[in-house]
This record gives sequence, C-alpha cells and structure tokens, in this order.
Amino acid sequence: MAAAAIAVHLPKHASFLPNPKLPLNQNSSFLGVSLKIGRPMSVNRKMKGPVTVSAASTSKTVVTDGDRSKQFYINFTGFPFPLGPFLNRRTIRTEAVKGSIWMFEQEQALGFSSVSTNIRMTVIKLKSGGLWVHAPIAPTKECIQLIEELGAPVEYIVLPTFAYEHKIFVGPFSRKFPKAQVWVAPRQWSWPLNLPLEFFGIFRAKTIKDGDLSTPWADEIEQKVLSSPEVGIGPYVEVAFYHKRSRTLLVTDAVIFVPRKPPSSISSQSLLASAKNGLAVKILSKGKQVPNDPVVDTPNTRQKGWERMVLQILFLGPSNLLEPNASFAQMSQKLIVSPIVKTLVFSKVPEKVRDWIDEIASDWRFKRIIPAHFEAPVNAGRSEFLAAFGFLDDLLGERYVNRPPSLSILFTSLMGKAASYFPPDDMRTLSSLDQFLVSVGAVKKTVSGRKRR
Repeated sequence: MAAAAIAVHLPKHASFLPNPKLPLNQNSSFLGVSLKIGRPMSVNRKMKGPVTVSAASTSKTVVTDGDRSKQFYINFTGFPFPLGPFLNRRTIRTEAVKGSIWMFEQEQALGFSSVSTNIRMTVIKLKSGGLWVHAPIAPTKECIQLIEELGAPVEYIVLPTFAYEHKIFVGPFSRKFPKAQVWVAPRQWSWPLNLPLEFFGIFRAKTIKDGDLSTPWADEIEQKVLSSPEVGIGPYVEVAFYHKRSRTLLVTDAVIFVPRKPPSSISSQSLLASAKNGLAVKILSKGKQVPNDPVVDTPNTRQKGWERMVLQILFLGPSNLLEPNASFAQMSQKLIVSPIVKTLVFSKVPEKVRDWIDEIASDWRFKRIIPAHFEAPVNAGRSEFLAAFGFLDDLLGERYVNRPPSLSILFTSLMGKAASYFPPDDMRTLSSLDQFLVSVGAVKKTVSGRKRR
C-alpha cells in the first residue's frame, strides 16, 4: 500500500509507507553531527556502496490485553482502493525516547489485497506537559487507552502531509480530544474531487507554515515545508519536523528503512496470505513454474510473505515474487527514498527537493529519524539522510551550484549512493508506468521549482 499511495499523482488515497526499529549505535551518530555543514551542496558524490545505518533500539513496547472489542474500527473509505483492515486495528505503543517520544503503530492494508504495511503516529511530550501528536492513526478504544496511559493532555494534533491515508484519521482522532488544536500541512487537496477539509471532519484547522516561529511549539519543535509545484493532478506536500531536545527528525514519506523482519503490527494472517502463491505470484515469477503447495505457518513462510509485501509496496510490479529474497536483500536495512516516491514525485521536482533536504541537513543536527512507515526510529544523521537522496545529483547535474563540501559529506560520498541499488529488473514496471503517465500528460517529466535566493 505504501506503493500505490505515494504514487501521489495517481489516486492519492493509496499513499503508504512502512516503519523501522533499530538499535542505537553510539559510534555512528558522529556522521554529519559533530561537523558543521554549511548549506549542503550537490557535490559530485561518486559513491561506491550504500551508506549503512541501523535501527535505534527502543524500550518499553506496550501491547494491551488484546481485547478485540477495543480494536474495533470501521473504515471502508479510500478511492479507488479502501484502506483496511476494515473492522479491527491493533495498536502497539513503543517508547522511542525515554519519557519524551512514543510511537503508535497499526496495520494498514491496501483494499482487499494481501499487501499490508504499518502506519505510525508519533507523540512528543512538550515542556508544558501536554502532548504533540504527529500523523494520527485510527482512534480505537485501545489506541486512546494507550495515549491516556501517558498521563498528559493532547494539546496539538498535526497532519504533516496531504496524503489521504494520514488525513482520514485526523477528524475522528480530534473528536476524541476536542480541546486540542489541529494543525495541517498547506495546500491540502484530494482526488478525484478536491474536497474541503471539513468533508474529512477536520474543522478550525490552522495551517503549518515553513519555518514559522510563531507556532506554539516553536521553542521545542521546528518545521520545514516541502511544497512542490504540481507534477500531476496535484502538488506533493510534506512537512518535516525537528525535536531539538532529542535531536529527532520526523518525516512522513520522504525516506524509509525497510526492516529485515516484519513489524509486529502486521498480523500473521496478512503475512500468510501474502505467502500464498496466488495470481500475482504466477504473473511475476520470471516464467518459472509456480507450485500450488499449501501455506504452512512457519517463520520462513511469514518471512516470505513480508518480503513479497515489501517488493509490491516499493515497486508495484517487482520482477520476481516467487523468489523475493535477492531483491528484498538489496532494499532492506538501509535508509532510502522509496522507488515510487523517487520516480513519480521527487525526480519531477529535483530542485525543490534538493533545497528542502539541504535546509534540513544544514540546520538540524539530528541523530535519529522517525518516518510514518516501516522501521523506526532509524539511527541516522545528516550524512545518511543526504546519501538517500544521492539520485538528485544525477538529475540536477550542473544546474546545482557546487559549494565546498564538509568532511561528513565527503565521507558519505565514499560510502555509497543508496538509490543506485534499486534492482533494475524490479524498476522496469515502475519506469514503464512513469513513461506512460508522462506520455499521456498525467505526470510531467520535470518541473522547475527552485527556491529563489
């Protein structure tokens, strides 16, 4: 689902991406943290291999008693594909930074398919004692109970993107906390009808502005807005946040870290369904004979189901679902920009994206990243973050003004360009889709959107 969703210029409602959990390595945080990066530039980074990052170990993962009545939530919305699960959503809470940041995860499925990923809400405790909520998830009784156990009032509810899969829960969530202020990313839109926020149950929302120092949380959390020109049926909008005290970067879909093992929020039923050799596997099997063996619930079977999910989420039509191991190994355990986001969005507005990530890397000395999907928190700093966007160098070429590189950027250049490790065979379907959308005028080839200085 992360795949179809972030094909934002296709039905936006399909946007989705996964979350990571990684053991914090004390020695890796020096990359891009101890050295001052001026305004990072597109230095010619001839990278040899991928930059390695790890997941920051978290403490206190909390799961309730598993009462399914507390997990009940009806959701049949989403065009053209509804977002499951349709009746029950289990919530898992994990403490990312002791006494300060918590992550809440639920499973999210694409329609009636066997493809699922995790969707993440992040909660930060402010100095005021109140809670700042990033990208709300379904407000089941279980979810609300886990929030209330933190013993603090919800003060702010933040929608950091235009994407339907995150927008759909803001209204219901805010009704559970009527005293909280709702803040939303600018330039909200929907497809196929551009409906007002009130249609989604979002009332009296305030708009987040780039670098706005007047927001009530400005002393603790800063923000930078990526608001691209329209590259298809609408613009791509995402707000990155930086929690200064914990040096944590929050993004929605900008980068991901695919974990080797499936997130605990994804049910065994979903994993086993994905491991079944159905029609998709028969079509994407590289011509090999597909056995009709029954699915037996084993760790290996669940792992196969997870690997198939990931490849479909990242590539839409990967080259080989029958034997996903090799492609999965190339895409997991590293900080990357999702192939779908890279191909259908960021490659269309490289100047705008470069300005945004350079400002993030220049101004914020983060040591961990929390995306809204797949693994989190990711133990990564500015160097790893910039390396994930190494493909922008090739797109911009001489259009980007080179400036003297910092030592951390040079080190990153030696370590590798993560994006160049997308398996070419797996990219074939996505590339063909991109070419088709460009040819019919649904998506633009490139859009100039460089910030004027």
